[in-house]
Amino acid sequence: MDIKQLHYFVTVSDLLSYSKAAQKLHISQPSLSNAIKNLEQEIGSPLLERNTRKVELTDAGKILYKKSVLLLSQMNMLKKEMEEVKQIGSGELIIGIIESVKHWIPKVIREYQGRFPSINIKLIEVLSGKAVKESLRKYQTHLLITNQSIHEDDIESIPLYDEKLILVMHRDHPLAKKESIRIVELEGEPFIISTEGFQTREDILRAFSLEHVTPRIKFEIERFETALTLVRENLGITIIPENYVSELTDASIVRKTIASPALDRTIYLAYMKNRYMAPAVQTFLETIRRNFT
Repeated sequence: MDIKQLHYFVTVSDLLSYSKAAQKLHISQPSLSNAIKNLEQEIGSPLLERNTRKVELTDAGKILYKKSVLLLSQMNMLKKEMEEVKQIGSGELIIGIIESVKHWIPKVIREYQGRFPSINIKLIEVLSGKAVKESLRKYQTHLLITNQSIHEDDIESIPLYDEKLILVMHRDHPLAKKESIRIVELEGEPFIISTEGFQTREDILRAFSLEHVTPRIKFEIERFETALTLVRENLGITIIPENYVSELTDASIVRKTIASPALDRTIYLAYMKNRYMAPAVQTFLETIRRNFT
């Protein structure tokens, strides 16, 4: 039993077709069939049942498939780690970010590129909690800056700084003229909020719940820029991170702070604990931490 055989077996299992699998693997169908037969002989049990209509996994095949997917994933990660070992002064750095870091991440990158000018940096938005963990575990990102408090054995989560979630509304809104606003005053207002799965949404709903108020959700969005676009048209109010609007110069938008512990959040730096970090990656991590020490 070797990695190539398991790769062939998993491909057939995924596609449930020898012809499609052979095409994807760029080998002949007879060669693929022989490889699967050899694997079955070595294991001593049929793995795939093939009839005129379809291919199905046997009980033994289901067990081997589950184990093989895990093993192939680990082998793929190992290959990537070995590639990264060589990336000391060149290569690619992939950083997952949330929207509110736009006010400081360019400064960190400028400082970092003084040491590693040949590194290509890719910034991708990773917003939902599920996506954060998946992007790290699948090696889609090296590091992540997130508002998710992650408690996992394989992920390190370091607090960087705290920020507030603030109320944003159109200047013509009746509440815009008030000095201070309480959550209870927002009941019944058309509310703009992140879609399900986002930590910001959970924080906001918790803040309302603590005041025994239910927001009238009118719009659900994925990006804060969309929320601001709706506010500009006076279609609703929203609560977003203060740092996202720290440099906003739009006179049509008014910002208000609401006193609520649920609207204070922490921003974290997250990465895989046991993943090898090339010097270029390690340096960027240390540059971020140094800026918030």
